[in-house]
Amino acid sequence: QVQLVESGGGLVQAGGSLRLSCTASGRIFSIRTMGWYRQAPGKQRELVATISSGGTSNYADSVKGRYTISRDNAKNTVYLQMNSLKPEDTAVYFCNVQHMIWSTQDTYWGQGTQVTVSS
Repeated sequence: QVQLVESGGGLVQAGGSLRLSCTASGRIFSIRTMGWYRQAPGKQRELVATISSGGTSNYADSVKGRYTISRDNAKNTVYLQMNSLKPEDTAVYFCNVQHMIWSTQDTYWGQGTQVTVSS
């Protein structure tokens, strides 16, 4: 079993920055893709950014150029640096990890951290 603990959310004014962190712990064998998703009130959860074990990143069009995803494999941690934040970035942000043991892959979710951007 893998546990994910997120931190770094909060309230920020438009144009500001926040950095989210998510650390995996527990019975870890091999972490593959790590990522961040978000869910705004009344909307479906959507992909924000992912990063592969080799460091290849992928971003939603809405955050390209403003957000940067990175990971520290030694710490089993993924980060999301969010700059030039907009009110429409307000959402609960969830960490997502794909974990593999031998040939079995499981997906784990964090508990979510609230990001609120005021105008």
